[in-house]
Amino acid sequence: MRTDRLRVAVVGGGANSEHEVSLASAAAVRTALGTSYDVVPITLTRCGGWQDREGRPLGVLGAVALLSSCDVVFPAVHGPGGEDGAIAALCALAGLPCVGSPASAGATAMDKHLTKLVAAAAGIDVAAGVLLSPATAGDYRWSGPVVVKPVAAGSSQGVSLVAAAADLEAALKEAFVHDDRVLVEEVVHGREIDVAVLGGRDGERLVAPPLEIVGPGIFDYATKYDGSADLRVPAAVTPDEEASLAAAAVRMYDALGCRGLARIDFFLTAEGPVLLEVNTMPGLTEHSQAPRMFAAAGIAYPDLLGRMVADAVR
Repeated sequence: MRTDRLRVAVVGGGANSEHEVSLASAAAVRTALGTSYDVVPITLTRCGGWQDREGRPLGVLGAVALLSSCDVVFPAVHGPGGEDGAIAALCALAGLPCVGSPASAGATAMDKHLTKLVAAAAGIDVAAGVLLSPATAGDYRWSGPVVVKPVAAGSSQGVSLVAAAADLEAALKEAFVHDDRVLVEEVVHGREIDVAVLGGRDGERLVAPPLEIVGPGIFDYATKYDGSADLRVPAAVTPDEEASLAAAAVRMYDALGCRGLARIDFFLTAEGPVLLEVNTMPGLTEHSQAPRMFAAAGIAYPDLLGRMVADAVR
């Protein structure tokens, strides 16, 4: 039965390696929105199927029908098949308001190679590197420390820091497990700083205090989710550094055509920010990076999610 409260479909899961992370985000979003909205849970299975709140299969037509019974869709799905714009495209075809970036922005941001091209065109520094496929990987010659990463995987899966030539083959093999295109980039020496941007009405861009990830090596999958990460917000940066990070983040947000919430990750070097990646649907538990940053700005977690829903409805 319909109530006078806004009906929000919260989609979690996904047919990718970030399935469990997405389930956690969706559960947190449902709980936070549940006090103010009529929340309808929908799950994408690991095999790509759709399920309702009781776990019953819906099929694509059933899923669209259930989504269409809602006022707005909140896709808390990270990685391919969600964050890459797939759900946003489905909603656009069905004429449904959808929280977050449109399909074009999600697809471009999910592709780290395309993201670097957009960043360079927008005047934002990126790491030097090459794009490899299984057919061209054998021609690559290691000449110093590099970072190997899949083009379209999330949560740092398949990412390796290669300090010796003997380790390159294994790193490439692991990266190709996650994608058939791989970036090999020069190592950037700097502090890893994340910036969260929230779009709003009339072109408003709200930038939260930056967050620093402190620690040696790569911020890998295990460190992201086992609670051991040293995340400091606000990051200890100078006013000029914070201004340059915020400007680069907003420039990237607008160059990609993002909407709603996005997290833009940088290395802060002596020469300024160097883009690492863009997440158009970042982790969304209350303790994830972007919500932590907005909490530091005085925007509580339920309020952050409410603003995202309101922006989509508008």
